[in-house]
Amino acid sequence: MVALDPSVRADPGLGITPSAPASAVDPRPDPPPRSGQPAVPVDPERRSIADLDGVYVWLGPDVGAGYLASSWDSTIGADLTVLRVRERERLGAVGGSLGAARWTERGGGRVWADAVAGTRLWNRTMVGLSAGGIVELADTEHPRVGAMVGAWAFVGLTPYVRVGAIDGYGAVVELGIHIALPVLRR
Repeated sequence: MVALDPSVRADPGLGITPSAPASAVDPRPDPPPRSGQPAVPVDPERRSIADLDGVYVWLGPDVGAGYLASSWDSTIGADLTVLRVRERERLGAVGGSLGAARWTERGGGRVWADAVAGTRLWNRTMVGLSAGGIVELADTEHPRVGAMVGAWAFVGLTPYVRVGAIDGYGAVVELGIHIALPVLRR
């Protein structure tokens, strides 16, 4: 096989391939030396995992024991909480909570909506108060409305205690644990 161009040589196995003459010089200059450490631009949307400030949506199971109508019974349900967390502020958490639970023995259940506020205690644990309305549902009675106030602490799990009154039932006490599973963080 005959090469037509002096920079191209014949290769019997693969066909024609280019080859550079021995005196060829790379026309690209060397890059200039680095003047400092390389910098990676900071993404304003990305935060340190140690920075807990932001808006959170938590959804998780809620189990408890309640005293209502002169007897204790347990509940199992779920709670959806939306909180604005500002861990360096005195009022470190503000938000709301919606939930529903079913009584295990007496039948029926309850739904609630609470306003939630919290602060950091000992610079570690978030503790706070909740207050809101509750609707007590029964299998054989009309719904009854009431109100409750509570105290809680976020320590991975969220133990709480709530007290209040429900129309027709009188005083109510509830002790429980909410497991806050993160759904969204902004």
